Amino acid sequence: MSTQDSPKFAAAITEAQFVEINGNRLAVEVLGPPDAPVLIAHHGAPGLGSRAEPRASFGRLADTYRVVVFDARGSGQSEGKGPFSHEQWAADIEGLREWIGAEQIIMAGGSYGGFMAMEYTIRHPDRVSALVLRDTSPDNSHEEAARANALASARVQVDPDKLDRIFNGRVRDNDDLRDCWREILPLYDYNYDPAAVQQRVDATPYRYEAHNYAFSVNIPGYDIKSALSSISCPTLVTVGRTDWITPVDRSEAIANLVADSRLVIFEKSGHSPQIEEAEAWTRTVREFLAGIGQ
Repeated sequence: MSTQDSPKFAAAITEAQFVEINGNRLAVEVLGPPDAPVLIAHHGAPGLGSRAEPRASFGRLADTYRVVVFDARGSGQSEGKGPFSHEQWAADIEGLREWIGAEQIIMAGGSYGGFMAMEYTIRHPDRVSALVLRDTSPDNSHEEAARANALASARVQVDPDKLDRIFNGRVRDNDDLRDCWREILPLYDYNYDPAAVQQRVDATPYRYEAHNYAFSVNIPGYDIKSALSSISCPTLVTVGRTDWITPVDRSEAIANLVADSRLVIFEKSGHSPQIEEAEAWTRTVREFLAGIGQ
């Protein structure tokens, strides 16, 4: 999911370069001044997400920061050599940090990208100067609430079989992933716009292997609550009030476990305050980073 890039940053956004990281070619874009602090932003939704969303949202900061966005292994335009584990994806972030030549980075991520931002910070605490999270969770407990929210929605009637396939990582191929994605997309936004949903369906790059691995192998064992107290860098946790898939209480749990954290709830947003309340969300991130000297 993405918004249009502002004219101010449109010229700064380049075509992807392909960088070999840990034996796998990643599609990478680097925005902003070469001598600025480096921010690496991880997209959400393995097998569905891409660098387009963090490019649009964190690209707004490219006047002050050197913003690195990329398609994770198995997503977007990047090569799809396995495994698609959290350990491998975190190692790929570390490879990107080494490639860009930064001793420390600001680590950022939303949704599943938030999982990876936290996982990387836990594994490499000395490499992260600040952490920015959006609509994410410290464990897999959000899934039960998300299923209930989807099935109880008055907005659309969700097909339970498609919901199960996409949540359990059992989609059959890219076409099936597209159909299942179309089924749940109306749930994401604060205001429902069927035309915008269809545009999103059409714009999404579908990579079902990475999606299935993430949801059938990674998610069932995902729980980093016990490790969150080890995160010592300043941390911003943002979330939309009506987020159906990673509800507010999951962000509250993160903020309660990370000592140096700040929680900001966006009242007129669903899963994507960086889009639905873009100006306020961007201002919040800027002020947070400026306040800690980043």
